[in-house]
Amino acid sequence: MDSTVQEPASSQTLNLDPYWMPFTANRHFKRNPTILVSAKGAYFRMSDGTELFDCLSGLWCCPLGHAQPKIVEAVRRQAETLDYCTAFGLGNPATFRLAERVANLAPAGLDHVFFTNSGSESVDTALKIAIAYHRACGNATRTRLIGRERGYHGVGIGGISVGGMMNNRKAFAALMVPGVDHLPHTWDPSQMAFSRGQPAWGAHLADELQRLVGLHDASTIAAVIVEPMQGSTGVIVPPVGYLQKLREICTKHGILLIFDEVITGFGRMGTNFGADRFGVVPDLLCFAKGITNGVIPMGGVIASGEIYQAFMAGPERAVELFHGYTYSGHPMAAAAGHAALDILEQEGMFDRARALEPVLEDAMHALQGESGVIDIRNIGLAAAVDLEPVPGQPGLRASTVWENGIREGLLLRYTGDTIAVGPPFISTPEEIGRMAEGLRKAIRAAFQG
Repeated sequence: MDSTVQEPASSQTLNLDPYWMPFTANRHFKRNPTILVSAKGAYFRMSDGTELFDCLSGLWCCPLGHAQPKIVEAVRRQAETLDYCTAFGLGNPATFRLAERVANLAPAGLDHVFFTNSGSESVDTALKIAIAYHRACGNATRTRLIGRERGYHGVGIGGISVGGMMNNRKAFAALMVPGVDHLPHTWDPSQMAFSRGQPAWGAHLADELQRLVGLHDASTIAAVIVEPMQGSTGVIVPPVGYLQKLREICTKHGILLIFDEVITGFGRMGTNFGADRFGVVPDLLCFAKGITNGVIPMGGVIASGEIYQAFMAGPERAVELFHGYTYSGHPMAAAAGHAALDILEQEGMFDRARALEPVLEDAMHALQGESGVIDIRNIGLAAAVDLEPVPGQPGLRASTVWENGIREGLLLRYTGDTIAVGPPFISTPEEIGRMAEGLRKAIRAAFQG
């Protein structure tokens, strides 16, 4: 198989073979490569010069668009000043200040930040903190973790154990954390198809946590982890009152509640965090993606003061938590984080996301009635369209729509037979309208072809 393509403005060819691409059908891609060579604002540029509207803000991580001058300049300055500093027993001003800023943005009571390098690392860190916290409190029997069906919590061993997406789990069963259980997911098309915002039906699904407490006994359960809005599985929106019920049950039984806000953090819900949008405060909150606008990898966990202080009871010179990464709190990532937060706060990006929410809602729900569209749902600046699958070939319909979208100037995202969109906060109403109409054409072509 010839896996080479001509590089733009160059006589050289690009050898595609050595790179084992993540979450990619490698053989299909290398026969039909889509190569992006640059990005600016809300658009990518392909190797043939075609511009594509960035329908999912990179991978939910570039809400401020690409090549943002203030972020570029902040990273350049930091590289010239302090390009690396280990966080093991040392610190640097940019990282300490960023931790303070993130804590100030978090819901009241969440005030200590542990930095990681990705959402996957953030989740595994939160799970380790939860287990270690109960042990520090003398509750060593609390080792069980509870996730949710269709949940996505990254690709670390802890994350796939509590996650609930079959294809992410089935090859790695032998490595899974023992004793993990799962809540049911909250999407029922018979009750909530074509919902706008939070569905009114479904709060009772949180009562399944009480059933699991009865099955396992609360004294064995360390934590429950959920995404406030399930993004990677196709924008599954929590029913009204559902997250509040989870919080009440966890509080009643001394179980920690962890929010995975890797997607919902930093404005995607029109608020600082999804916790603010839904009015529920977890005990641990995972973040990543938007903290640096995707420019340099960074993530983290925000912990309550109670959890942090539980680790501080030993000798002062003793390491309290034997956990961390070579690049935790990397000064370059911290510089990008400061610049991104400056833009979010000073340029009114949370307000802009809130103002665009009804624009996106109307544009996407206008697709109702198109052949093959079986559901549409939205919350914040995120939406999804479910498509009727090709019998016996799951995912083929959505991948066809994705390919058609390229021809319409759109870089979409699909999972299974769901198309998800989460445009940048810098998008205009006109761009969102064009995105929805381009998606309409891509869907029509997929069902007429």
